Amino acid sequence: MKRTASLISLGCALGILAFAAQAQTFPSKPIRLIVPFPPSSGLDTMGRLVSQKMSESFGQPVVVENRAGANGMIGSEFVARAAPDGYTLSLGTSSTHGSAPYVIKNLTYDPVKDFTPIATAVTTVIVVAAANAFPANSIREAIDYAKRNPGKVTYSTSGVGGALHMVAEMFEAQFGVHLVHIPYKGSAPAINAVVAGEVNLGFNGTSESVRLARAGKLKILAAAESERYAGLPDVPALAELLPGYERPPGWFAFFGPAGMARPVALRLNEAIVKGLKAPDVASKLEAQGLNVVAGSPEHLARLLKRSLELYGQAAKLAGVKPE
Repeated sequence: MKRTASLISLGCALGILAFAAQAQTFPSKPIRLIVPFPPSSGLDTMGRLVSQKMSESFGQPVVVENRAGANGMIGSEFVARAAPDGYTLSLGTSSTHGSAPYVIKNLTYDPVKDFTPIATAVTTVIVVAAANAFPANSIREAIDYAKRNPGKVTYSTSGVGGALHMVAEMFEAQFGVHLVHIPYKGSAPAINAVVAGEVNLGFNGTSESVRLARAGKLKILAAAESERYAGLPDVPALAELLPGYERPPGWFAFFGPAGMARPVALRLNEAIVKGLKAPDVASKLEAQGLNVVAGSPEHLARLLKRSLELYGQAAKLAGVKPE
């Protein structure tokens, strides 16, 4: 019995040493970073900025690959099914991993069981934007107009089941309006639809919206937040109209397939955090309204758990069912 126990202990020790050795030599070839949305989004921009810094840290290319479709489901599933060797990573969001289980029927991956949390990257600010031709020039006017015209005001998001869609559904339920959802394949085409006048409103991130507003191509009516966004101090927060307003968190993060060796995950985290905290990267992200977190795997695991709880509550509040 003692001999068996000793052999088991020896085997465990050798396994730990093997993982440690793997981490020391990792990476020995290029890494793929899958972005599950189209180019030009805030997520894509962040991924490209950080991947360049990771390449410098590792001495190996970190190649960004856009695998868009089904509101991030295609790219996320691809990573979930990949080998957990650290060479295929995903940029996940509060849409792909937080709200999706409550609004997408037959989701092809489990946001928790199929992934290894690596690093929380940033938290996001969501705004309500309007086409220049839309008759309302404030969020109060927009709500009043929508109440007078139920089912006639359209809005865009990055796709069915995403965090932006969920925030919009909550908006309808909390403010007593009936809007028409027009989903797009990513946040960039969704906000461009507002600019083009294809839709009246857009629920989107600051990384896509602020630049266009400053260029006079659309109007930002409100921040869908509990307090005003510092980058738009003159734009009211929804909590000013609805005291106690709170929405589930929005975030971008790095994931790998489930079963990744912890030393490899930690080595990846170290390079990602270093990249996020680099002054030239952090300043560009913050200019887009992305708040740098640069968190640990444990931080991301906690954030994911809490997000699933809050999006579940939001789905119940808005009466959203998987479809």
